[in-house]
Amino acid sequence: MTNTQQPVSTDSADLSWIDDITMTALERNPYPSYERLRREAPLAFVPVLGTYVASTAEICREIAMSEDFEAVITPAGGRTFGHPAIIGVNGDIHADLRGMVEPQLQPVEVDKFVDDLVRPIARRYLEAFEDNGRAELVADYCEPVSVRSLGDLLGLQSVSSDQLRDWFHKLSNSFTNAGVDENGEFTDPERFAQGDQAKEEIRAIVDPLIDEWIENPADTAISHWLHDGMPAGETRERDYIYPTIYVYLLGAMQEPGHGLASTLVGLFSRPEQMEEVVDEPNLIPRAISEGMRWTSPIWSATARITKNPVQVAGVNLPAQTPVILSYGAANHDTGKYDAPTDFDLHRPPLPHLAFGAGNHACAGIYYANQVMRIAMEELLEAIPNLERDESEDVEFWGWGFRGPTSLTCTWEV
Repeated sequence: MTNTQQPVSTDSADLSWIDDITMTALERNPYPSYERLRREAPLAFVPVLGTYVASTAEICREIAMSEDFEAVITPAGGRTFGHPAIIGVNGDIHADLRGMVEPQLQPVEVDKFVDDLVRPIARRYLEAFEDNGRAELVADYCEPVSVRSLGDLLGLQSVSSDQLRDWFHKLSNSFTNAGVDENGEFTDPERFAQGDQAKEEIRAIVDPLIDEWIENPADTAISHWLHDGMPAGETRERDYIYPTIYVYLLGAMQEPGHGLASTLVGLFSRPEQMEEVVDEPNLIPRAISEGMRWTSPIWSATARITKNPVQVAGVNLPAQTPVILSYGAANHDTGKYDAPTDFDLHRPPLPHLAFGAGNHACAGIYYANQVMRIAMEELLEAIPNLERDESEDVEFWGWGFRGPTSLTCTWEV
């Protein structure tokens, strides 16, 4: 999938066009645009994105599970990650990459290490501010705990949390640089420079580590990616695994931190439910599940492409037609959820699509949920009287990836 839009039918009976949606609207507040898409054209061609968009739970799940589609990376995603990124490949390459990353992420394996990994990290960050009575939790806690936990799992203990956060923000700005003009060309190509800079910095640090792990395998995720499943004496080529390293340093770094922050914002919107969670920590997993539905951290970063001509939702799609699956919009589908814009801890536990569906569903579902659970447990145990500073607004940003940009809280010491 390149930055040039695939040819599409111009038959009005086969095509729904929504041509007045802007990238600014999508990044600042995508909900009104996607509410309109779900109502008027749940599978629509959106010119500013240069592709079709699926916005309901039914259609997103249908496409994700359909044998008529296969994974494809978005144009900006391909420009950012390169090939073969695990989120945009199929067949034997996808099977090899999934087999490479999944062993450490199986629940039985995660349970062996996640508590010892995440709890000391969470406590360390809490100790830095818990006596201050005030903190900006996105920058001081949610993102750092998320990136430090995964960074250590990958084997990047030598990289500071600030550096890891800087990398995923730069990669995110590059990956979500999706706006195109009428010719299908990117309207803001300079944003890719941020991703390029991050990748240069990443390789300067990770290449020497790979050199070491090739000769001396270690119990780190990247070392396992090099060696596991390979014939004796052979390793995977570094250029083969780097695109997936970039995927992890963006999506896997971002998701638990922003999922945790969004869950906190949701709980603050329902003070009585926040009190319930503080009093009954066993409700934390349920709160996190609702927080992930309410504001999905990976909002519209997943795409599929038709293998053959197919009709979906009354729209005829030629072969090789890409479709973005907006899981964030699907999780606000009024056909599936009552009052979906409200955070509700006691919502019936219907499945959501925050982690995707099909054979490209997130490999780290269990790991991410455990990181968020432990971080929430530690936070509310240390500061049970946590309150949002209502003198400061909470702003969410992002179309491909979404979360609060800041969350200032206070408490009595």
